[in-house]
Amino acid sequence: MLISGKLGLRNALENNYALPAFNYTNLEGIKAIIEAAEEMNSPVIIQVTQGAIDYAGFEYLRDLGTGAAARSKVPVVLHLDHGKDYNYLLKAFRYGWTSLMMDASHESFENNVNIVKEVVKMASPLDVAVEAELGVIGGKEDDLEVDEAIYTEVNEAIEFAKQSNCDSLAIAVGTAHGIYKGEVKINYDRIEEIKKASGIPLVLHGSSGVPDEMVTKAVKSGINKVNFDTELKLANLAALNKFLTENPGVYDVRKIYKPCIEAMKEVVKAKIRACGSENKSWI
Repeated sequence: MLISGKLGLRNALENNYALPAFNYTNLEGIKAIIEAAEEMNSPVIIQVTQGAIDYAGFEYLRDLGTGAAARSKVPVVLHLDHGKDYNYLLKAFRYGWTSLMMDASHESFENNVNIVKEVVKMASPLDVAVEAELGVIGGKEDDLEVDEAIYTEVNEAIEFAKQSNCDSLAIAVGTAHGIYKGEVKINYDRIEEIKKASGIPLVLHGSSGVPDEMVTKAVKSGINKVNFDTELKLANLAALNKFLTENPGVYDVRKIYKPCIEAMKEVVKAKIRACGSENKSWI
């Protein structure tokens, strides 16, 4: 069932868990996410980036996402991840996305607030949730690479949430996009401080590679949405390489990609457990 991001976030906030959010770019990815969510009876967010849209096409990803969500036995939010271009946001509104991120974190605080505020004005009448980002999360997202993270300040987060009226806020507390190159360190105290002061659903980006127990601790500290992408890609790649090595003569893609789907499903299930969303479906 396709639901508004507002409803999904509200349920996660009220019941002290995090919505697991998984990126998809093709049929195999979306099947793995939805099947795993149904087996775990978990609400889920399926999301795409602008890079995924450039690769696969907005219409194809819309058909995959809305079709899978409509048939799903669990609540599904369709989210645009790291939206920066208004043209993508406007198409997301038009094509039935129920949640989107306006990432203006590279702008000044004042500009970030004003940009997000305008998007919220467009999204609210459509019951579309708007996620914003404050602070700078390190690592690589699509073609953008950030060398140095800037932690989100508590007072700025309070003021940002108040001024922008965003539905959720992605904060920088030590995670990084892409593949980690060192030890993962999350500032749980900062999460708790921001959550206690703002009361807004908080989002953790860059969670691939973070040990599941650390994700769970972040959720208990106040995170209500957690993004996962790289680990699904790595699981897919490992299963693909294994199958092709063991079956060099097979060319039937149905046989080739079946183990890839199963491998990604196992990752999705593990992340659902880490987010505490298992058996949290209300439909």
